[in-house]
Amino acid sequence: MRRAGLGDGAAAGSYGYTNSGYSVYEEENDRLTESLRSKVSAIKSLSIEIGTEVKNQNKMLAEMENDFDSTGGLLGATMGRLRTLSRGSQTKLLCYMMLFSLFVFFVIYWIIKLR
Repeated sequence: MRRAGLGDGAAAGSYGYTNSGYSVYEEENDRLTESLRSKVSAIKSLSIEIGTEVKNQNKMLAEMENDFDSTGGLLGATMGRLRTLSRGSQTKLLCYMMLFSLFVFFVIYWIIKLR
């Protein structure tokens, strides 16, 4: 009986050693798994933030496109009026430009005189 006890003790001791070796590997795997889990979580939150930023930027670009389209329409209408004005008599256009120049000159003169 005693002999069986020693044999069992030796077997249990070696099983415990092997089990503790596996335990070390399991603990390391658990630690690495937790590290990987935290990295995946960080990447997930970062990708969600990037997605939100992309949506906001796309919305802003769409608004800018609408603004540019309306500005282009306004500029087109102004250019049409300028073409119409330039098709008129050249003396009339010259007279308007002279009157505008005189007006600007007097406004500047008046501003300088007040100082």
